[in-house]
Amino acid sequence: MTDKNQITKNTPSRAGKGKGLGLPKRGKTGLIQFQKINPTKLQLAKYFRSHMTYAERCFWNMCRRNQIAGLQFRRQQVIYGFIADFYCNQINLVVEIDGGIHEQQKDYDKLRTEIINLYGIKVIRFTNEEVIDKSDTVKQRIIDLASRIPA
Repeated sequence: MTDKNQITKNTPSRAGKGKGLGLPKRGKTGLIQFQKINPTKLQLAKYFRSHMTYAERCFWNMCRRNQIAGLQFRRQQVIYGFIADFYCNQINLVVEIDGGIHEQQKDYDKLRTEIINLYGIKVIRFTNEEVIDKSDTVKQRIIDLASRIPA
């Protein structure tokens, strides 16, 4: 007898309509469905949620409860093996808050952004200082971007 899970694992996705794309779908919950998530990454994301930087907490207070144009954001979302600071499923947007360490890892951040973009997800970056000192500008940039991205 064949195990139902085995069939599901071996059945190609219809999302790419036979073109080898098979990109995961985004569900109503804001999660990206059918992506394989490394349990270690998931635990790390949970840890990051409870240990956010000051700038991340400022952004979370700014966007939680759909305060930016009615958009819902998730904190520390695992997306294709990367942990995004914030993710909005409605407009396929990752928001990254870059602290001092990002100055030393620009090449890695660029590659990470390019990979996430391949899945049709836009990435926008803000520095800690922008989030803390210019929150109205940060909100407006997200609203402007949301108005240009088809949902």
